[in-house]
Amino acid sequence: MSFLGLASGTYALTFARVLVGVVMIYYGWPKIKDLQSNARDFEDMGFKPPWLWGTPVAFLEFFGGIFMLIGFYSSFVALFYSGQMAVGAFWKILKTNKRFSDWSYDLLLLALCLLIWSLGPGIYSLTRF
Repeated sequence: MSFLGLASGTYALTFARVLVGVVMIYYGWPKIKDLQSNARDFEDMGFKPPWLWGTPVAFLEFFGGIFMLIGFYSSFVALFYSGQMAVGAFWKILKTNKRFSDWSYDLLLLALCLLIWSLGPGIYSLTRF
């Protein structure tokens, strides 16, 4: 028996999924509200064409965050988030020479998303009902 009876980790996976969903909604909402500004941000980061990168990221973060929060196709969304976080982390490391504190967040989300993708959404999710 593990801590708090989480032998199978299903409650921990639910917590991780909800946490990732809330975080992605939080960061996706400003991008969805102003896609023009979001495209400019992607252009400033060096992504060309900026709308081709920024618009899908905005939709993935916000609407994927809602799906993740309620547990609807969470593993699928987590796989896309993993790709996004890997690109973000490696971009910051290789292209911008940012400090560890600037890209460690991306690596943490990458790890959480890989867990959700490989182990599932946890015990409480819309998909399980």
